Amino acid sequence: MSNASQQMERLSDREFVIKRTFAAARPLVWQAWSECEHLQHWWAPTDWSMPICKMDFRVGGTWHYCMKGLMPDGTEMESWGLTVYQEIVAPERFVALDQFADAAGNVSAEMPKMLNTVTFTALDDQTQVTSLTEFASGADLETVIKMGMEEGVTQSWDKLAAHLAQSQQ
Repeated sequence: MSNASQQMERLSDREFVIKRTFAAARPLVWQAWSECEHLQHWWAPTDWSMPICKMDFRVGGTWHYCMKGLMPDGTEMESWGLTVYQEIVAPERFVALDQFADAAGNVSAEMPKMLNTVTFTALDDQTQVTSLTEFASGADLETVIKMGMEEGVTQSWDKLAAHLAQSQQ
């Protein structure tokens, strides 16, 4: 169910941008990105879930979450993240540092950190979401690409589109 209007592009060896237009008004799309009640429905690849979501959506606040899913060999995997919000201009954009972490919220020093600027552009009754991700190095970007970031984001955003449609019924 991948949306053909989704665009992904490497802007440089350290920057990656994703754009997609969703059939929902900006206030609802903003809520879908800023409230656990919404995020738990879509922030994970297909067949994965987000059983843990703790968010303090304010500048300096954090979002600590866990995604769970099965690996190709059938073993269950957990992927923890800790996001720190650096700028919030509701409902236009937010800037946040997304980091791999553990269950206690300790950030992984070995894994790449991603500075995300997510913008929400109102287009009548639709919203274009643009996510610009900056990495410290080209090697860090390559690491997350090899981990399946492009496929994971596409699957998650497909789930977001379905969640937004259901939320408007």
